[in-house]
Amino acid sequence: MNNLKIGVLTSGGDSSGMNPAIRSVTRTALHHNIPVFGIQRGYQGLIEDDIIELSSRSVSNIIKAGGTILQTSRSAAFHSQEGREQAYQNLKSRDINALIVIGGDGSFHGLDLFCQEHPDIQGIGMPGTIDNDLNGTDYTIGFDTAVNVALDAIDKIRDTATSHNRLFLIEVMGRHAGYLALYTGIAGGAEEILIPETITDLKQIALDLDSGRKKGKKSSIVIIAEGDEAGGAFHIKEELQTHIDWDIRVSILGHLQRGGSPTAADRILASRLGYYAVQSVLEGSSRIMVGIINDYPSITPLEETWASKKTINPTDLTISTILSE
Repeated sequence: MNNLKIGVLTSGGDSSGMNPAIRSVTRTALHHNIPVFGIQRGYQGLIEDDIIELSSRSVSNIIKAGGTILQTSRSAAFHSQEGREQAYQNLKSRDINALIVIGGDGSFHGLDLFCQEHPDIQGIGMPGTIDNDLNGTDYTIGFDTAVNVALDAIDKIRDTATSHNRLFLIEVMGRHAGYLALYTGIAGGAEEILIPETITDLKQIALDLDSGRKKGKKSSIVIIAEGDEAGGAFHIKEELQTHIDWDIRVSILGHLQRGGSPTAADRILASRLGYYAVQSVLEGSSRIMVGIINDYPSITPLEETWASKKTINPTDLTISTILSE
C-alpha cells in the first residue's frame, strides 16, 4: 500500500462537478499518504507528460467551480497503441501505478483498453457526463447541474412564451440519451418531450399541442434532445408548421448546459465517488467504475457501463405525458 501513487485526469466533455471529484480523489488519497498526480488535458496530457503533483492546497476552493482545473480533451493519439505506450511510459517514469479517469463511455473505453495492455496499472472510472447514460450508477457527475441550468433557461423562456402566446422548441444536449431532455421537461412543465428512446410522431404532437391551446393554454414548450430521430429543432419547426399555423420560435441551449457552479447534489455525488474510487484502489480493484445505486456504492466492470444502453424509466415517460395535459 505504501508504494501506491495515483494519477487523476478528466476526459471527454466537461461537466460541472469534475472539480469536486478531483478534490475528493486528491484529499482522500493524501489522507492515506498516497501521492496524487494531476494529469492535464486528459489522455493527451498523459501522452505529452503534462503531469503535476497535487497537494491538499492544490484543490482548495475548487468545489464551487464549474469546468475542470485539469482541463480536458478528446485525444486521437490515445487511440493508437503507440500513443498508449507513451502514456504508460510517462506513468512509469513517476512510479504511478493507479489511474483514476473522470469521464464518460468513450473515456472508459480508452481506460479499459489501456489497462488490458498494461495490467500493472489499476484503472478506476468515475462517471462524469451530463448525459447520465452510463450503466452502473443512478446519476452521473454533472447531470443534476445541467438539468438545473437548462431548467433556469426554460423558466425564463416560458415567461416570454406566455406573454406572446407562442410555441417554443427548446433543444437540449443528448445525442444518444434522453435523460437530460426528460428531466428538464418534467421539471419545466413541458407540453411535449422528444427523446431518442421513443418514436416521435410530429403530426400527433401537433394535434396534442392544438388541443392544449383550445383548452386555454397561453404557451407551449417542447423540449427536444439533439439526438431525437425527428431531427433538430429547426427541422422540427418546419415540419410542425405544415400542421399548425402558430408563431413558433426555436432556442438551442447548447454548451450553456455544461457550465455553471455545480449543484449541491453534484458536489456531494462527486465527493462520494472520489472517496469510493480511492478506496477501490486501496482494495486492489481495476477496470471498474464506481457509482451509486439506490444511495449505496456500486462497482461495475468498465465494459458493462457501455455494453447495453441505459434504459429510461417508463414511469417517468407516463408522468410527463399525464402532467402535460
